[in-house]
Amino acid sequence: MNIFFDVDQTLLSLDGGLRPGVRDVFQRLTEEGHTLYVWSGNGIRWDFVDRYQLRDSVSGCFFKPLYNFWQALRRSNMPVLPDACVDDAPEVVEAFGGVVVSPYGMANPQDTEMERVYHLLSQRGTPK
Repeated sequence: MNIFFDVDQTLLSLDGGLRPGVRDVFQRLTEEGHTLYVWSGNGIRWDFVDRYQLRDSVSGCFFKPLYNFWQALRRSNMPVLPDACVDDAPEVVEAFGGVVVSPYGMANPQDTEMERVYHLLSQRGTPK
């Protein structure tokens, strides 16, 4: 499954903290055969991927469409399309399917959203 993760307030807090569990969940999902991508309405975010040492799990970074989601993807000629996404914006998940997470505004070591994400995505099945 191609899984697209939003960055701001999904994986990264407004104060620059990585959401707890991101590395572990990324590793488990890739070990199970899923392909992970990062996208953001703020541009291509390899800087984020490298800063938090996620490159081993992330296959690509893309600009996330902010409206007319499927039309925007088709116009962009993206080389891969999402099977699921993880985002704090419900309208994005409604368009592509996946998991809505609570916005990660400020770093919180007690946050458990990534474990919930893992379990919900795992229920969709492992790629063959």
